[in-house]
Amino acid sequence: MKLWTRFKTAHGRIGFGLLQGEHILEHRGDLYDQPIATGATIARDAVDLLCPCEPSKIVALWNNFHALGAKLGKAAPSHPLFLIKPATSLNGPDTVIRRPPSYAGKIVFEGELGVVIGKRASHVSEEAARDYILGYTLVNDVTAAEIIEQDGNFAQWTRAKGFDTFGCLGPVIAQDFDWREAEVVTRLDGTERQRYPLADMIFNPWQLVARLSQDMTLMPGDVIAVGTSIGVGSMKEGALVEVSIDGLGTLANRMGG
Repeated sequence: MKLWTRFKTAHGRIGFGLLQGEHILEHRGDLYDQPIATGATIARDAVDLLCPCEPSKIVALWNNFHALGAKLGKAAPSHPLFLIKPATSLNGPDTVIRRPPSYAGKIVFEGELGVVIGKRASHVSEEAARDYILGYTLVNDVTAAEIIEQDGNFAQWTRAKGFDTFGCLGPVIAQDFDWREAEVVTRLDGTERQRYPLADMIFNPWQLVARLSQDMTLMPGDVIAVGTSIGVGSMKEGALVEVSIDGLGTLANRMGG
């Protein structure tokens, strides 16, 4: 399994490469089009890892797990239910989630799998969809929960989920990852709060790419956050949230003020 990551050196240079244990094998060119190894090897602890991709948009799913739908009394949708998190919400691993100055209410974590698009996808069939996936990453779909129903005339999903730093991604993009046997585990200050199987998805990654590409063009680097299941909860200032999937590592972010 290949693990791609982006990094920033102490001198501010940004690069990308394959994470191999405690080292990164640097590459050049286009991550989405046959990147070439430079031959340089960089120590993992000598750089800061960044979001492994730079999406033009994060497409975030709602009600995409049977267990959560059953708990909420929601029927399985006939088409993916989604919102868009703007690119300005992007936040990398080991960084701070900032509370919006305009909002004093509850902020919640949602540990999820992210599907990273590898090439321009428009009106893709389900049979071809997996060829449009570069790989998979971890997502914390942070939400200002009390904003969603603040206005009874219009549910504020995008506003609640679109604040700066609310789109946590990383630390790697895993190629050749088999999600079908994997579980998402989310810990809050070291205590397990979520553990759920990805096989419980209503729409799996290939179906999501196919269905969503009928609605909008998906661009290289775009991320589909496949939705979450039971166990989401609020984060207090200073709390550490860690989202993990075996093979993808851990996405850790701390809640700031």
